[in-house]
Amino acid sequence: MTLTVENQADQSRYALLKDGEVIGVAEYELRDGTIVFVHTVVDPEKRERGMASQLVQTALDDVRDRTDLRVVATCPYVRRWLADHPEYRELQRR
Repeated sequence: MTLTVENQADQSRYALLKDGEVIGVAEYELRDGTIVFVHTVVDPEKRERGMASQLVQTALDDVRDRTDLRVVATCPYVRRWLADHPEYRELQRR
């Protein structure tokens, strides 16, 4: 099994792929220097423990490494993930 995450900017989402098949997404909206994560879901029939966390962490790492966007989380999962990972809080203060 190979898991990858890719930014599918044309669809405003980060996609979690398992062996090339999209099994989860972290959807976002871009607004005036901000990336707003609005919804995260992983297919319950294909998910395994930690997949949603891997999706969110990889998406946030990409935002940190490739942009200067400030992160806003309206998605409850991303909001909770950020609360549990203080090392990513600087993304919310950019």
